[in-house]
Amino acid sequence: MPIFMDRHDLPGATAAEVAEAHLKDLSIQDQYGVKFLTYWFDHRNGRTFCLIDAPDAATAECVHREAHGYVASEVVEVSLSAVEAFLGRIDDLDPTPANVEGRDAGHRAVLFTDIVGSTEMTSRLGDRMATELVRAHDSMVRRCLGRASGREVKHTGDGIMAAFTSSPAAVDCAVDIQREFRHFNADSPEQIHVRIGLDCGEPVEDSNDLFGATVQTAARLCSAASVDQILVSENVFHEYGEAESRAQIFARAGRFRLKGFAKPILAYQCAWAGGRQQARGSRQ
Repeated sequence: MPIFMDRHDLPGATAAEVAEAHLKDLSIQDQYGVKFLTYWFDHRNGRTFCLIDAPDAATAECVHREAHGYVASEVVEVSLSAVEAFLGRIDDLDPTPANVEGRDAGHRAVLFTDIVGSTEMTSRLGDRMATELVRAHDSMVRRCLGRASGREVKHTGDGIMAAFTSSPAAVDCAVDIQREFRHFNADSPEQIHVRIGLDCGEPVEDSNDLFGATVQTAARLCSAASVDQILVSENVFHEYGEAESRAQIFARAGRFRLKGFAKPILAYQCAWAGGRQQARGSRQ
């Protein structure tokens, strides 16, 4: 059967109330041939997301309507592998009152790395040597992801896309990545330079792509960044911490006209090396 993810806008709801509604879904799901795999509760924004194995969206909605009356504001069909890659969990956690406060909110930060000049590198060094440098990149990035509890979503050919449950962890990982490459380049005759972009958001579908807008923003910011630079979205900037902490690591980079976005996107650059470089994208 297809897999669906729905979104419920429930301002003011508590974790216990959402858990109770989920238990009501489980109590009658067999009558409809539906299986509620798990759910995520975002208390800050008053939103709940359910992951459902169902014959169709309408049948899943019938269960919600009969069980508790909380009808979803949006239902989309999703790829189970994409959900697992981003969120790292598809099996339901124990929804009893003792456990609901620790439930994953489903909010994710997305990070892209991109090897600068990869095409020129391949042309200059040949496929074999260029492949070895890509492997070196992959090894360093994955080591940093492991330290920051980041999850690799996919390899992009000349970079890696990763997801984090915490925006500060994603930023700290980006800094760690750049420092790893700086250390590598100090001792290697062939240097590797990367650019990094980050955004954060919730598990919503856009243009048939889970985390669509968040992924697209992170990828475009990565493309707009200059050599050795980290560009983050306004959302990531605000989630990093207190104003004093943000002032120590970020500087406003400006508004960028990114491909696929109608309006300019405000971005911040991370001064991981003590200097503040200019992004190479179209800035306003």
